[in-house]
Amino acid sequence: MTLTLDDDKIEEAIIGVDQGAGIRIRVGERQNFANANIADADDLMTLAARAAASVAEDTETERVQLRPDDVPRTHDVLVDPRTVPIPRKVALLRRGNDVARATDPRIHQVTVYYGESIQDVVIANSDGRYRTDTRVRTNFALIAVAKQGEVLESGFEAIRTSRGFETLTDETIDDCARTAARRATKNVDAEPAPAGTYTVVLSAEAGGTLVHESVGHGLEADLNLRGMSVYSGRIGEQVASPLITVIDDGTDPGQRGTAALDDEGTQTQRTVLIENGILRTYMSDRKHARLLGIPESGNARRQSFRHLPICRMTNTLIAPGESDPAEILASVEDGIFVRKMGGGQVDVVSGNFAFEVTESYRIRDGRLAEPLRGATLVGQGPKLMSEIDMVGRDLGYSTGTCGKDGQGAPVADAQPTLRIPSVVIGGR
Repeated sequence: MTLTLDDDKIEEAIIGVDQGAGIRIRVGERQNFANANIADADDLMTLAARAAASVAEDTETERVQLRPDDVPRTHDVLVDPRTVPIPRKVALLRRGNDVARATDPRIHQVTVYYGESIQDVVIANSDGRYRTDTRVRTNFALIAVAKQGEVLESGFEAIRTSRGFETLTDETIDDCARTAARRATKNVDAEPAPAGTYTVVLSAEAGGTLVHESVGHGLEADLNLRGMSVYSGRIGEQVASPLITVIDDGTDPGQRGTAALDDEGTQTQRTVLIENGILRTYMSDRKHARLLGIPESGNARRQSFRHLPICRMTNTLIAPGESDPAEILASVEDGIFVRKMGGGQVDVVSGNFAFEVTESYRIRDGRLAEPLRGATLVGQGPKLMSEIDMVGRDLGYSTGTCGKDGQGAPVADAQPTLRIPSVVIGGR
């Protein structure tokens, strides 16, 4: 279900059920895949025959007895969103809209979005594996646009989890709406960001866009097998500052990328990718783990039954360090403080990236000074990771949908407060 309120009116309401299957047949390194909407066992057998059509007729097969087993869930869903009446969900949209508009008279437009997704997943393979998972995800997001004279600026905030409707209380909705409105009004008052090279403090509140884009994609096993990552063939080498540990954790309770299983039926887990700056392993599915000689990490993910599983992040983070976040800020005489990141782009082969900054401030004498707008963060992932010289003991999350090979997957990213001595800032 999705509901959208825009300009004080419900503009979209979509409810639907999608049911089907995808079947993959692999012979050596060759594979064939078929998918379709199906309603019963006969449809499934027809689909299987279609998937097998490319396999030679003399290929010998052996019937396998499936072995059902349960994989522990990482957390409970207390309120199934399907049990909540639609008027209650609409009331949340209207509450968010009203709270955002009441924050400041300069709020010109508000768009509020609610979404829920419940996936019942069944995975079986020719090794006898048979596992099931139910994935519940809720999503509330708000965009506020502020206007001052001819200047229009927006602010965004979201609540995205793998928990149930219990996460969407009046208090969390109010906080989300006020945060988005505050960002919008701050930006219409802000000075254009100055271009140049600065010491940058990345707040934990900025979320993990940096680690996701500049590091995470480069640590996916399929790209490394093809030599398409700056981290290819570098397991055991120093690739980041000794202060940096990078983890992908598909078991993090309630986070957007959390599930009991990946889409090959492998149990998700906490995988240390970089430990104290040393590259330890990659995020893998079954095929690439075998070809690279690394453990399966439970990172085979797909958008739906219509897609093949590929190596993907779940919840990726830089582990907290030992520095006091306030001391990190106080250590910078002249620099840029990034409170919130937006979208970004990365070239995984070179590691070069560019990220939008949606909320930032000038640092003067160790204190936050005037707000800035229009900043971008530009650099090279491994180089930046090697130069980080202070890591906070806090941790903040961001959430989103990661795109790869035409597929979207729900993810979360996190980081502590970080200090980077020298970063190029794009701006005025």
